[in-house]
Amino acid sequence: MAMAASSALQQPDRCRLLAPPRRRRQAHHLLRMLPPPLLVSPRCRRGAVRFSSGDGGGKGGSAGAVEKRSVPAPVPVPVPEAADEKGGEDGGEEVVAVAVDGGKLELRWPPWEGLPERYRLMGATSLAFVICNMDKVNLSVAIIPMSHQYGWNSSTAGLVQSSFFWGYALSQLPGGWLAKLIGGRTVLKVGVLAWSLSTAVIPAVAGFMPGLVLSRVLVGIGEGVSPSAATDLIARTIPIQERSRAVAVVFGGLSFGSVLGYLFAPPIIQNLGWESVFYIFGLLGVIWCIGFESIKELQPSDSEDILNFEQTSTGSNGLISSPVSLKSSDSSLEEMKDSIKDVPWREFFKSKAVWAMIYVHFCGSWGHYTCLSWLPTFFSEELDLNLTEAAWVSILPPLGSMIITSIAAPFADNLISSGVDTTKVRKICQTIAFLSPAAFMMLSSVDLGLPPWVIVAFLTSGLALSSFALAGLYCTHQDISREYASILLGITNTVGAVPGIVGVALTGYLVDTTHSWSMSLFAPSIFFYLTGTVVWLAFFSSEPQDFNKSALDSLTESNK
Repeated sequence: MAMAASSALQQPDRCRLLAPPRRRRQAHHLLRMLPPPLLVSPRCRRGAVRFSSGDGGGKGGSAGAVEKRSVPAPVPVPVPEAADEKGGEDGGEEVVAVAVDGGKLELRWPPWEGLPERYRLMGATSLAFVICNMDKVNLSVAIIPMSHQYGWNSSTAGLVQSSFFWGYALSQLPGGWLAKLIGGRTVLKVGVLAWSLSTAVIPAVAGFMPGLVLSRVLVGIGEGVSPSAATDLIARTIPIQERSRAVAVVFGGLSFGSVLGYLFAPPIIQNLGWESVFYIFGLLGVIWCIGFESIKELQPSDSEDILNFEQTSTGSNGLISSPVSLKSSDSSLEEMKDSIKDVPWREFFKSKAVWAMIYVHFCGSWGHYTCLSWLPTFFSEELDLNLTEAAWVSILPPLGSMIITSIAAPFADNLISSGVDTTKVRKICQTIAFLSPAAFMMLSSVDLGLPPWVIVAFLTSGLALSSFALAGLYCTHQDISREYASILLGITNTVGAVPGIVGVALTGYLVDTTHSWSMSLFAPSIFFYLTGTVVWLAFFSSEPQDFNKSALDSLTESNK
């Protein structure tokens, strides 16, 4: 009987119980004889399910079919796993299967167990970015009680907040180079640990200004290497047909992190003190580092869906991109120096597409960072909202970004899968990302007598639609060069960090001198959005570029 039931269960793509009625009754009778703690422990692998009683491993265990209505209430009690007949270790995930009033319920634990390894990696990377922005916005909330405690004026508070961008700007290129050299996985893990520990020590050094500034610089350095590390991971593990969604999932974690930071930081500070928000948020990053160790490092043989990067790939323009090694490099100091020299820096800056990416990244960051820093003040002063209302309204743009991201990513990937040229898709998405906020800012800056909630809706819609950049600009580094994707993002993100240092301070100066939010906040952003669109449409191309080949050709010509 057990052999017959086991044979019926091991059919491809069938995770249900198959047996004649007579044998189902026999199996039911046998099941009732088992003690309650030892009901059934199934294993489901590749569409096949195997049941074992746990008392005899894979040899003497009882197996059978259970009638759907045989168990009146769910009792999902797993028992020790039996050895897999085909080797044991590749048996797949555990599934708790129970019968509930005529229907079968299958619970999967852990819930991500059935996902391909590259999806788990992207999910974990996205979670790192959630924590990233939680640690970025916590100071903007905690700065108010800290200023009261230590007697800081606005200039001092501004110095403390801007120090983050010093480290963020300085770490972009080193982060991209290290991601290429030793792999984005290692760089991401070190970055998360660095910014989390630096966040946790802020309460201890808050009374000593140089120490506080240094801690925030270290937070900026840790978070600054992370985008390049994530770009390297995506370039190595995600095929182009899934790349927009991967970028959206990973970098979309930033918006979710902003929402969580604004939601949880105020009540934590109010109930536990401002110090607690740094301890708790810092601890989350340490926990993430421990959990990240459980995700195995991907190799080309792990899945048929993962691109084999040891082979070369040909772009639509006929260029053959260099192979990307998936092995981490334990290089000596001399080899590391040589690796810097081997990077074709000159060839990067000969590319019109790279220059377009640099300028567009600057333009997008200007609008993002200035609005992130000054919109709460604008809502409070210009729209006469109280501080609580302004704080809640500030959450709306990142919430809208999360919604738009879930639309933009599949939109772009579906266009590419249907045969639309990749360059055209990236141009469409980035144009939407720039023209939308520019249009809504124009409407918000003109005195039309609109009620406050309409202006809030305009700004929320515009900033949310700017998330189309995740399917535009932020995919292009991987598009034009898998090998140097992390370094290219480091270059563009270095320039993109400048508005965080210059733009935020300049906006405050313009507010004081012009007393006009339209001229100080909206007009510069509109200018950069419009000029960025023109540059993007005129000069950008997603065609893969072999920078090594270009450098070799240049060297050959110079030797002639």
